[in-house]
Amino acid sequence: MSSTAPSPVVVTTSPSDQSSRVFVYGSLLADDIVRVLFGRVPQSFPAVLDGFHRFSIRERVYPAILPVEKKKVTGRVLLGVTSPELDILDIFEDVEYERRAVEVSLVDGSEKLTALTYVWSNGRDPNLYGEWNFEEWKQSRLDDFVGMTTRFVKELQLPDPKSRVATYESFYTREGGDTPLMLP
Repeated sequence: MSSTAPSPVVVTTSPSDQSSRVFVYGSLLADDIVRVLFGRVPQSFPAVLDGFHRFSIRERVYPAILPVEKKKVTGRVLLGVTSPELDILDIFEDVEYERRAVEVSLVDGSEKLTALTYVWSNGRDPNLYGEWNFEEWKQSRLDDFVGMTTRFVKELQLPDPKSRVATYESFYTREGGDTPLMLP
C-alpha cells in the first residue's frame, strides 16, 4: 500500500459566506454523530488548537476543553457549517459550553484559520480531570452516544423538547432509578 503526502489544503471563505468553520475535538470527531445532527458530514481537515487542554469529565462520556498554557488539542475543522447547523450545535452543546472563536492550525501546516469551538463554561469545575481519549471513547461509547444523539434530534421535533443535558441524563440513567449507566 503506497502512501502519498496530501497536497496543501487551501481554505478560503469570503466575508459574505453564510457558512462557518467549527473546530471539533470530542464526540463530534465521529462522523456518525455529525451525520445524526446535520443529516450530512461536512468536509473537514485535521487541525490543532494550541493553548487548550481536553479534559475528561466525571459522570460524563464526552470531554471539555479549557485554556491551558503549553497544551494543545487535536481535532478537526468542519467546513461549510450552515447557520441552522450552528443553531443545532448551540442547542446540542447546551449551557455546559460557550461558543468561542479560536485560531487553529491545520495539521499539514499549510494554514491557520479562525474557527468556532465550544469551550467548557465552568473553568473551575472540580469534575474535570486527566485527558479524554477519542479512540478509547470510540471503542467503548460511540454506539450508545449515537443512540443518545438520535434521541436528542427526535426531541428537537417536539413542541417542548428536552435539553441535550436532560436527554443525556435520561439516556444514561437506568429506567426507574438514579443509577448512571456506563459512566466512569
